[in-house]
Amino acid sequence: MAEPMTKPAFDDIYMDLAAKIAQRSHCIKRHVGAVLAKDTRIISVGYNGPPAGTHNCDEEFPETGCAVDSKGSCSLAIHAEQNAILYATRNNARVEGSTLYVTLSPCLACARIIFTMGITRVVYLRSYAEYKGLPKDEGIDFLVKFGVACEQYQGRVAHATEMI
Repeated sequence: MAEPMTKPAFDDIYMDLAAKIAQRSHCIKRHVGAVLAKDTRIISVGYNGPPAGTHNCDEEFPETGCAVDSKGSCSLAIHAEQNAILYATRNNARVEGSTLYVTLSPCLACARIIFTMGITRVVYLRSYAEYKGLPKDEGIDFLVKFGVACEQYQGRVAHATEMI
């Protein structure tokens, strides 16, 4: 009799998918992917980049990427988690009570959106604070303060690249 197949945990499946989705990003500085899931079903996915229908940074600005704003962030980019949430709500999906899997922990602005939308859990692969050279993850601190469960993913991601 054959041994039963070991099934991967949903956290592993969704984080692996977030890393794979990040590879679609046109940003030349960082690739970030997000998966929004609820009750073992995917609601939406997203990756960072300019608004649809504008341009792709890797094609328009291949040497430098898009201009930065006054805070040093990309002036054109919509973050991966924002794209996942926007797409879900644009298509009338209910995101309350869902889990967000993201390859880079949310910045403070994204954290406010995540909380406001009723997302109850965030699983992230890498730290936004470490990436930006900040002393702490303000987005994670905000979410935890207001009751959103947050955890850094401890598994192994098969599709992670250096830019993720």
